[in-house]
Amino acid sequence: MIEALQNFTQSLPEWARWAGVMLIAALPFVESYGGSAVGIIAGVHPVVAVTSAVIGNTVSMLVLVFGAHSLRRRFAKREPKRSTQRLRKMFDRWGVPGVSLLGQTVLPSQITSMAMVSFGASRNVVAVWQIISIAVWGILFGVLTVAGFNLLG
Repeated sequence: MIEALQNFTQSLPEWARWAGVMLIAALPFVESYGGSAVGIIAGVHPVVAVTSAVIGNTVSMLVLVFGAHSLRRRFAKREPKRSTQRLRKMFDRWGVPGVSLLGQTVLPSQITSMAMVSFGASRNVVAVWQIISIAVWGILFGVLTVAGFNLLG
């Protein structure tokens, strides 16, 4: 099955491989780490897969972070969900850097970034730390995926 996926991927033009990984990584819960792994498994060169995944995840996160300001008032009136309350506790304890780096274990970067802005954090600070986090997670899972392939092959 993996070989068939890789053959299909290799039959696509180079730009389509990049675009596919970007689109996959832009999805919440897939993120840069999932996009990196899927891209590498599909046969995209690891550097291309990780770079595309980071770009896709970053673009979707930035759109939501800079759009979150207008949504802030709308969500401020709602009763917070349990996951948001947990994220708020993380935010109060570790700030933007901690939530950016560890928050993806709880919720997607798109949601954590919007939540931090809704908590009053600077959009620019959130964007910078989320980009760092997206890159770190994407690279980490890219390396782990390549290591897994090398271990199995």
